Amino acid sequence: MHDKPLSKFTGRLVRRRPGVSRPAPERVGPDTYGLDEDKTLRFAADRLGPEEEQRLAEEVAEILPLGWSLSPRAKERLYTVSSHLGGEPQLLDWLDRHPGLPRLTARLTAMTGNLDRYSDDPSVVEAVRAARAEGALPAELEELLPPQTDEETLSDLAYRIDSLLFEQRTGDAARLALTAADWLRTAARQAPSRSPMLDEMAEFMAHLHEDVRQAGAAV
Repeated sequence: MHDKPLSKFTGRLVRRRPGVSRPAPERVGPDTYGLDEDKTLRFAADRLGPEEEQRLAEEVAEILPLGWSLSPRAKERLYTVSSHLGGEPQLLDWLDRHPGLPRLTARLTAMTGNLDRYSDDPSVVEAVRAARAEGALPAELEELLPPQTDEETLSDLAYRIDSLLFEQRTGDAARLALTAADWLRTAARQAPSRSPMLDEMAEFMAHLHEDVRQAGAAV
């Protein structure tokens, strides 16, 4: 992600899966998702070549948004990959090193996790409220977000992106993320007062907008 590695923004993720106050989507039908067992085990033993590792990264990107509804076997294999890399932040960094769907999924996941984290900061909530009072909310977001701005607003937005990823509508999730990143960057920069979290959010959204755009173009 330019000169700002993804790890800068994944080490402090707050995950509220599958949403702060909303039920998880439910999968229907048989579980057809999972990771190839042979590739998973050879990856954990550091015996996977570059081409097979790319394919494994694509498989991980396909199932990562389904995490809470995967079969126990699929969860176990995902855990094997994640624990071999050192945990969720390292898993996202690894996905980000692989072009296409893995990179885009990593960046969208980093965005939703940080939206949850920013929701806890009063200065961010106030900046979002001030931006909405100015009538600066894009039409795409106006249709999705409830009219009342509070500590749930950014988590609502994260949930919408998560839901699109869950439905494997990755392109729609990327377009929503781009709109949200552009608006939140402006809201943070034009906030009536400053805070360290607002400065971080402005920086993150500026980089994320370009990085999601680039990653999405390769999918």
